[in-house]
Amino acid sequence: MKWHFDDFIYGSIDGAVTTFAIVAGVVGAGLSPGTILILGFANLFADGFSMAAANFQASKARNEFIQMKRKQEEWEIDNLEDQEKEEIRDIYRKKGFKDELLEEIVRIITSRRKVWVDTMMKEELGLIEDEKKPVDSSVSTFVGFNVIGVIPLIPFIMFFSFDLNLGSDAFLYSTISVAIAFFVVGMIKAKIVKKSKIRSGIYTLIIGGIAATVAYMVGYGLNFLV
Repeated sequence: MKWHFDDFIYGSIDGAVTTFAIVAGVVGAGLSPGTILILGFANLFADGFSMAAANFQASKARNEFIQMKRKQEEWEIDNLEDQEKEEIRDIYRKKGFKDELLEEIVRIITSRRKVWVDTMMKEELGLIEDEKKPVDSSVSTFVGFNVIGVIPLIPFIMFFSFDLNLGSDAFLYSTISVAIAFFVVGMIKAKIVKKSKIRSGIYTLIIGGIAATVAYMVGYGLNFLV
């Protein structure tokens, strides 16, 4: 299996946001710590699997679409050679090439079938083949979702395991731990895409904070209606 950090980051951010949103909502509703753990772990495995399955299907569909378009281009090159050469000529003419240099580029590209097809895929259709396997993407998403998503539950697990008084302290520790997780995940994401680590960390923290605040307010409000 090949590890994909982009899918890991995608899963980890969603895992942390949704799990902590559930924690915040349950705490806001004044429900028991046991309910927090049940709903939290149910979300981890059910939503994590759902995300992984969706990522698998999306990756698989994209690969199949690209392969279908590749076969279509191969057929056109085999059966509409002159037309396809003219398309290559038009592509590079628009890039500023002309006269003998343009014809030389067309000759070189069309002399090798794979290069010809690759060029049409990229320049005409805007499609770039991805070597990522759908299974690798889905597993990376699932692992990220669960590894980071479990962080908001750790304080409640600790308090519950040692039979301590589960009050606001557990939620406070959960808030602090998930805030750190949001920030770190944002920094990791920034490192991958070569952006500002601090800005990305703060941005991810804000997104998670908004989601948690909304969930808490909904839970708190429903506590008076139910």
